[in-house]
Amino acid sequence: MPTIAKNLPAKEEEAVEQEPRETPVEFFVSLAELFVIVLFIMTFVLQNFEIPSGSMEDTLLIGDHVVVNREQFAPPTRWMGPLLPYRDLRRDDIAVFLSPEQPGLFLVKRIIGVPGDRIHLRDDVVYRNGERLVEPFVRHKRQYNSYTADFPAVPPSDMYGVRNEKWAQELPSHIVGDDIVVPPDSYFAMGDNRDNSYDSRFWGFLPRKNVIGRPMFLYWSFNTPADSPRGFASLTYTILHFFDETRWSRTFRVVQ
Repeated sequence: MPTIAKNLPAKEEEAVEQEPRETPVEFFVSLAELFVIVLFIMTFVLQNFEIPSGSMEDTLLIGDHVVVNREQFAPPTRWMGPLLPYRDLRRDDIAVFLSPEQPGLFLVKRIIGVPGDRIHLRDDVVYRNGERLVEPFVRHKRQYNSYTADFPAVPPSDMYGVRNEKWAQELPSHIVGDDIVVPPDSYFAMGDNRDNSYDSRFWGFLPRKNVIGRPMFLYWSFNTPADSPRGFASLTYTILHFFDETRWSRTFRVVQ
């Protein structure tokens, strides 16, 4: 029988298109976009702060560098509200804020009382709404001060370190029984190093509008003496002692 030839379809050759390489202009545009995003985050969402004093020891030490979430305690905005975890300040939160007493000065303290709370101290122990608080983060490192240890039972005066006359005059109006009552849109803040903390006991309530944000974590901690030099001398010291004075065990520690 004659062989029947069949026309077999020719094998189609797959065309492979090579993606065009990124041009230098496109690379720099992408880099600029990334820079703008990072700049936005560092300006409006996150900010870094250095701890300058020992008022929060041993939770935060002098020379700790922290990243602060500026948005969490901010008033929610309509366009960013669904994207960010906004919430009000809670008891025992640590907050960075502008000093109510000295404009331009940033402070970091722990929130002890929120609006409506009744606060008093007896023998250095905090009582909130009649309940004795257990505060494992608190340290006592200096001489006993009857004003701060038994607040607000002892009248404020300069001999106890109360230099804010406005607060000294206003304080009695907030006392009900043995307690001081936190007014609306305000907080009562104290440092964890209770005997070495210039806080609400000395300058009054923290206004809600002064709150900057919440410290999230330490990104670097450098053993910085309280009397260390500033400026160029400080920079030189840091460079020379970066490796032996960095507290490596505190790197990326969560602040709580």
